[in-house]
Amino acid sequence: MKAVGFKKSLPIEEENSFIEFETEQPRPEPKDILVRIQAVSVNPVDYKIRQSAAKEALDTPKIIGWDAAGIVEDVGAEVTMFQKGDEVWYSGDLTRPGCNAEYQVVDERLVSLKPKNLNWQEAAAMPLTTLTAWECIFDRMHISRDSGEDKNILIIGGAGGVGSIAIQLLKKLTKLEVIATASRKETADWCKEIGADKVVNHYELDKELPEENSIDYILNFADTSGHWENMARLIAPEGAISCVVNTTKKVDLNLLKNKSVSFHWELMFTRPKFQTSSRIRQHEILDETRKLFESGQLKTTLEKHFEGLKAETFKEVHKLQESGESIGKNVIVF
Repeated sequence: MKAVGFKKSLPIEEENSFIEFETEQPRPEPKDILVRIQAVSVNPVDYKIRQSAAKEALDTPKIIGWDAAGIVEDVGAEVTMFQKGDEVWYSGDLTRPGCNAEYQVVDERLVSLKPKNLNWQEAAAMPLTTLTAWECIFDRMHISRDSGEDKNILIIGGAGGVGSIAIQLLKKLTKLEVIATASRKETADWCKEIGADKVVNHYELDKELPEENSIDYILNFADTSGHWENMARLIAPEGAISCVVNTTKKVDLNLLKNKSVSFHWELMFTRPKFQTSSRIRQHEILDETRKLFESGQLKTTLEKHFEGLKAETFKEVHKLQESGESIGKNVIVF
């Protein structure tokens, strides 16, 4: 099969930052399905791994990419939920080869049927961010469905991929007031368009949200270290904070103690990486959100789509992701 990958971590402008190559088509293990990929999306995790995973040159190119939609081509001996020809969407497992290839194998417990009303690129835009947002809101912070009246939540990084679906999930499934952050007119407009009740500038949180203890929940999808003191100031007593981005310097966890604030890390790859007993939750979450998309309660956050399983295409999209100027999701259709 054809694939796109890299042998060495290089700046995206370098000729060999991505290369095209042929490799053996993978075979499904007992609980795996083999998927013929139709479209993939690119996330920050992709360029971060490309930048760090091969400081020394690899003998075999590394295939990344963990957000896909495609058609089931074959199933393992113990697969019960899918059959050949099913159209599926999923994010997958960080410890296995990614989806930047013609075919990929993935554990069926991480997959669901794709929404019937979304095309390939619209569907491929959603699994990783949807899983991340859902796990933050409902599995980590344990926000109750249909609850939250007279309470609020602040989403730092509202216009990004995760923020864009988190806003929608919160508006459709809870009664929380949703405050999103954005720093440009186009990103602020995007947050309002997808449902945010209020938009503030994340560079001016002191000015725009001056009141201490005023936020019940905080989702930080952007800069954990940079916003730490503001989060500690804003969070209400017995509130909850969930973050997805590594700290870049030491932060003072003691700032949360007096208010008995709970802090939660979220990595949607935890369940597949450690093969936790709860990894079936990813199938369940994707299947439930599939129904929300099909009923029109959620909409895809696809912003731009590109064509071709080609090194040049992946270079273009990674460069856009790394710029920090991306809104919503960027998808490559094969």
